[in-house]
Amino acid sequence: MQGVVKAFDPGSSTGSVICDTDLVEYELADGALVGSLFRMLRQGQRVVFDIDGDGFAAKIRLGSEIDMGTPGFGPPIVTS
Repeated sequence: MQGVVKAFDPGSSTGSVICDTDLVEYELADGALVGSLFRMLRQGQRVVFDIDGDGFAAKIRLGSEIDMGTPGFGPPIVTS
């Protein structure tokens, strides 16, 4: 899923993201940044995330332009 960081507290690593497609707010799962390039998040930052079995945002990561759906960035064109 894609979304935007609504809030993040670097001291406790708690926060939330808002999903782009349905505007639902998801709290961050414990360890949501483990294995990520991120050590902290800022409000308004665009991210890609998964939803864990408990309904929390997990596996926060930076998306590529293709993942984010940026216009003009589609899958690579393969020519023979």
